[in-house]
Amino acid sequence: MTEHNAPRAEHRTVLLRGGDVHSPADPFATAMVVERGHVAWVGSEGAADAFASGVDEVIDLEGALVTPAFTDAHVHTTSTGLALTGLDLSGARSLADALDLVRAHAAATPAGQILLGHGWDATRWPEQRPPSRGELDEAAGGRPLYLPRVDVHSAVVTTALLDLVPGVTALTGYHPDAPLTAAAHHAVRAAAHGAVTPQQRAEAQRAALARAASLGIGTVHECAGPEISDEQDFTGLLKLAAEEPGPRVFGYWAERVADAKDAERIRELGAIGAAGDLFVDGSLGSHTACLHAPYADAAHTGTAHLDAAAVAAHVTACTEAGLQAGFHAIGDAAISSVVDGVRASAQKLGLARIRAARHRVEHAEMLTPATIAAFADLGLTASVQPAFDAAWGGDEGMYAQRLGVERARTLNPYADLLRAGVPLAFGSDSPVTPLDPWGTVRAAAFHRTPEHRVSVRAAFTAHTRGGWRAVGRDDAGTLVPGAPADYAVWRADELVVQAPDDRVARWSTDPRSGTPGLPDLTPGAELPVCLRTVVFGQTVFVHPDE
Repeated sequence: MTEHNAPRAEHRTVLLRGGDVHSPADPFATAMVVERGHVAWVGSEGAADAFASGVDEVIDLEGALVTPAFTDAHVHTTSTGLALTGLDLSGARSLADALDLVRAHAAATPAGQILLGHGWDATRWPEQRPPSRGELDEAAGGRPLYLPRVDVHSAVVTTALLDLVPGVTALTGYHPDAPLTAAAHHAVRAAAHGAVTPQQRAEAQRAALARAASLGIGTVHECAGPEISDEQDFTGLLKLAAEEPGPRVFGYWAERVADAKDAERIRELGAIGAAGDLFVDGSLGSHTACLHAPYADAAHTGTAHLDAAAVAAHVTACTEAGLQAGFHAIGDAAISSVVDGVRASAQKLGLARIRAARHRVEHAEMLTPATIAAFADLGLTASVQPAFDAAWGGDEGMYAQRLGVERARTLNPYADLLRAGVPLAFGSDSPVTPLDPWGTVRAAAFHRTPEHRVSVRAAFTAHTRGGWRAVGRDDAGTLVPGAPADYAVWRADELVVQAPDDRVARWSTDPRSGTPGLPDLTPGAELPVCLRTVVFGQTVFVHPDE
């Protein structure tokens, strides 16, 4: 079997021993053997002696924890790298602070380069408004500047960037002195990213993948598409990931498929599905998520990009071509369109074929009992981002501002999804929220709405094995013999078994439970530190202190 995006290298047989190995094959495992890029054995310290003389290398874990590497199921790799190497406004405490950061960034950036930033969120600022075009023109010194909002569904830009986009003022979503949305936003984003040199782009991709590896992430799902990036960016990333050591990259290309010819073109790009951010709607922060009832703070219901008929046509064409389909859907009306469209496709092709295809829905935030049941019935994977709740949930958060407290409390119902049997895959949507796998697990286990909490174990599974299942692989994301040797080594405090509420024991260190422990993720506790990340048996990150 050929491993996706696994650079060829000589494989060494390695014995890891003297730690804790998180494996369902043996809840008390302290050792593991890796051979030819796969897990060959897991077991106890005593049995490890039998392997010691026959391996190329023995690693003394010194009490460290070994887990499957994380899979981040929703990443925009180049944008993440540009945010890491460019202007990050996520820490700006006010509008004035953000403008000061723009001035400093412009002064430090060579004159010929476009200015790129990310991460502003005016709902966190005392001014409660984004920067005006005039303010940005002054701060950027008249240079082209592209600043998407934290959710990347709207952006503020300078006049100099608008001048690079002929006809932009006639496009949907153009506003003279407010954030650009819809087609106008897509046009300025394309112009901004088109001004990035191939060298800048490759450096950004390397920076993003290196950051992922340093956090114990062994696989990312790149969610690309014509409204997000371009084909050169997508194919360049897949090529870089295939040729250089680092996390594996599974690529999704979000373009509608009408027939077998379209599906073949998607495959020729290197994509494993016509999925990811194929937009049915926008985002809550930008008032573009599509709702059944109006926003609490705006007299409209958002933006619909695809209706149920368009969803059905895409799902049918993809299913017939043996290609995974998927959509970006956040608002309840958008999710209804997805469910109605997939159900119509199932009536045409048969439910078994739809379920077997494992089509997926990104974000899936405003679910109802009826749409959750439909996800389960149709075999849809929910590719979700628990950090969204940590950032914007709660009765005082952005969700409550946009929707009112009662509707906001229904968002991101992970416990209900799991109870219904809906497969979950966790991701970050980086750079919308940062690459932070343990933080993501914590956010799901300590959801701001208590009834939506899941156990740490369930959240961890969604962020490891769940991502592999979302690409159709059931043999990976767990440390059992035969699985790909994608793992991370962690410095962590005492391992515990954490349940989501007090109906069952919240804390347990009793080995008789037979459940492998995980780090204590109680808010305030220190998160584990990644010491080493290994992908297909190859080390792709070692902590500087190791």
